Amino acid sequence: MAEPSQWPELPLSAWSESCETLHRWTQVVGKIQLALTPLVNHWWNVTQLVTARGLTTPPLPFAGGTFSIAFDFVDHRLSLTTSTGACEELALTAMSVADFYAEVMARLERHHIKAQIWTMPSEIAGAVAFEHDRAHAQYDPVWVQRFWQTLAQSDRVLKEFRARFIGKASPVHFFWGSFDLAVTRFSGRTAPPPTGSTPNVAAWVMQEAYSHEVASCGFWPGNGGYGRAAFYAYAYPEPESYAAATLRTAAAFYDQGLGQFILPYDAVRTASDPDRVLLGFLEETYVAAAELAHWDRRALERCPGMGPSPR
Repeated sequence: MAEPSQWPELPLSAWSESCETLHRWTQVVGKIQLALTPLVNHWWNVTQLVTARGLTTPPLPFAGGTFSIAFDFVDHRLSLTTSTGACEELALTAMSVADFYAEVMARLERHHIKAQIWTMPSEIAGAVAFEHDRAHAQYDPVWVQRFWQTLAQSDRVLKEFRARFIGKASPVHFFWGSFDLAVTRFSGRTAPPPTGSTPNVAAWVMQEAYSHEVASCGFWPGNGGYGRAAFYAYAYPEPESYAAATLRTAAAFYDQGLGQFILPYDAVRTASDPDRVLLGFLEETYVAAAELAHWDRRALERCPGMGPSPR
């Protein structure tokens, strides 16, 4: 369990410009990953993973070997490493999205890695293509490191929550489109296609993402207009009366505009036991979704005390 002091302050207003730049940088790397990996259900092949220093892709195939791209938010560098022993680094400092894109693609080219990507950012309203974006060029290492520290703490707790479920569940992973850390549980039933629209995302992409009934939760820094960091939980399709569910977590509420339950990050960060507060929120929002949608909980959940035998 982490002490409250290990959950850093993260007001979006203090680093919003860096956040917008970093969001687009992660999309450059994410789209390379998308171009080079086979589709895994719900787009799990395109997500990045939290590390002890930042974010990374999994090993990506090229020329009979593999390579990976990792963000280091401790020493503030981007590294490209290959299974042949090669390593390229790029210092993470204030630079435009256009320059970051050009630098990353040049490093791929030097190692004969070919990745053709669509350079229009996804899930960002009013965005411009990477190679033309010189407006987003901010990088504050102090606040970016705090963001990573928040991801690291959230990743740890979300993994504990995930371990309680023995049905189909996603990894705890970072979606560069929506710029959030998420974990998703599945009932096993299919779901109707979503009807909404997402900027620069085809309808069939979202249909793949939400092909099956889910209860999902995660952490989001609050970009895109919301304005503050928060943990969230939602169900798709949302069962009747889900929004009216009564929660014990004092600071949590249902946001009608988002269609999600929200627990402000500061309510977790300042709690005497942040892990307990966050796990409580995750558990009770899941229970509300599972009960109202009539999930087979006995078949899907790990019973207390169930686990591997001691070695």
